[in-house]
Amino acid sequence: MSENKSERQAPAPASQNTPADRSSEKKERARTNNGARRKQHLEAEVIEEDVEPEDPRFNRELARALHTRDVIRYELIPMRFIKKIYHVHTYTQNDEYFSGKAPDAPFLNSQYDGSFIAGLAQLRYMYAMPVERIVKFFNDNGFDMDKSTAHGLLRKTENLFENLYKALGSVINEDTYIAGDETYHKVLVEDRNKDGKGIKKAYIWVVTAVNTGLVYYFYNNGSRKEDIILDYMKGYRGAFQSDGFSPYRKMAQWLLRLACFQHVKRKFLDCGDDFDAMVIVRLVNYLYHLDHKHKIGEGGWTERDKYKWRQRYALPVMRIIRKKLDRMAADSRLLPKTEKYEAVHYMLNEWDALMNIFTRGDYHLDNNLVERLNRYISLSRRNSLFFRSHAGARRSAMFYSLACSCRLQGVNFFE
Repeated sequence: MSENKSERQAPAPASQNTPADRSSEKKERARTNNGARRKQHLEAEVIEEDVEPEDPRFNRELARALHTRDVIRYELIPMRFIKKIYHVHTYTQNDEYFSGKAPDAPFLNSQYDGSFIAGLAQLRYMYAMPVERIVKFFNDNGFDMDKSTAHGLLRKTENLFENLYKALGSVINEDTYIAGDETYHKVLVEDRNKDGKGIKKAYIWVVTAVNTGLVYYFYNNGSRKEDIILDYMKGYRGAFQSDGFSPYRKMAQWLLRLACFQHVKRKFLDCGDDFDAMVIVRLVNYLYHLDHKHKIGEGGWTERDKYKWRQRYALPVMRIIRKKLDRMAADSRLLPKTEKYEAVHYMLNEWDALMNIFTRGDYHLDNNLVERLNRYISLSRRNSLFFRSHAGARRSAMFYSLACSCRLQGVNFFE
């Protein structure tokens, strides 16, 4: 499309290069695949093969070589299952026994290697495949496995990582900047609801250490009671970013609370075509536009530089927003329980926490980091429908903690 003048959105600027320069530049930027750059895939295993003409008239001894061109084809080998048999030999020598030792398995008397369990966990918690679907996938690739066996391997693995999981939960609070949220997932319970189904809407809490890139999901019988998160954050003195849920607001009594501009903006977007609401939305977008002009670590910018920049651009814009909010709140035509009323008073209640974002240069304008992490739970919610028990939900919280921490650290979860 960029080469076709009819599709070009704006004329290209005139080049000052000489014809020789332009020709050399064109050679350097030569592309294939209809203008798209091809990836080299240097990480792939390489197998080279010579291809000779198949024409029966061809005689290599009589032919003279002209040139050789390389044609690349990427092949995919489906999941491989290897059955390793170790012939463990035992000997006797001078009245002593000498015996070989097979590699350890994660569990006593188990025939499954750690790589097998890692593959199960990766498909289940990184790619949101239900265990039943994973087992079917294995079967399609030539390995017959029972669903109960797969569940048992994951259940036993929880015991191996229990101490690591607890350590992860405690080290989060050592970061000076934490973001938190909660999300829901359905779980099977013994008690029946009004529809006669034993399904409960349960909640999973999540906190992430923004600077160190660690994530901790925790589950307490699906409860959303404020005591759960308040007890966990008790004694913390750093910055905590969240939406306007009541327990999070109470934390402002002992820590620096940061709000989320995306939650504020979303409520004004729900007001539809209301002029005043759209003005607030545009002003919030303008804050993002100015904030993204400079990033810490790019162009030599430090956290201190970003802080000074925020003091220049953010405070005047926030003063304009506050005047408009006060005017809308004082308008007698603004009726309670309307979307506009909720949006205006939500932002006013969050005002101090929003202003706290600009007290440093490295605080985020929103809580999107945690929102993106919660997508792993959302995908599971769509594909798996429910956890089979509270114990299964807690086990999933542990695996998600490890998986998402690996993702933020750039570590391959399987490895």
